[in-house]
Amino acid sequence: MSRLIIELSGPCTLCGGTSGIRGAQGLECAVCGWRVGDAPDFELPLPRVDVVYYLRYQDRIKIGTSRNPRQRLAAIWHDELLAFERGGRAVEQARHRQFADLREGGEWFTAAPELLAHIATLAHADPWHAYARWIAESLR
Repeated sequence: MSRLIIELSGPCTLCGGTSGIRGAQGLECAVCGWRVGDAPDFELPLPRVDVVYYLRYQDRIKIGTSRNPRQRLAAIWHDELLAFERGGRAVEQARHRQFADLREGGEWFTAAPELLAHIATLAHADPWHAYARWIAESLR
């Protein structure tokens, strides 16, 4: 069953999304799932959501982890954010072992078909939307 996307009267208070869907709890942001009309308490810290990130720079992929991806990615030279995977250091280390034969040095790997196929299983149209959804789920 397809869901009708509607324009919100204002941006989502959590992620800034501008489109919504009718959900079980009423009108929800189509990006993060936050219920329209609810206001997060911004005096409280946002929940910790660790992610493994996949960055492309030329023909290489960096697999790293962060609890603050906006700040971390701003500090790394890259061409494109390919995907986020929910998880912390243990997931990152598992991916480093999984793709060890592609390692070029440090956390950089050759952009080989098997790594790109794994990334494709994680990919959303916008990785930041997935991150916003995980933040919203943690706040509930």
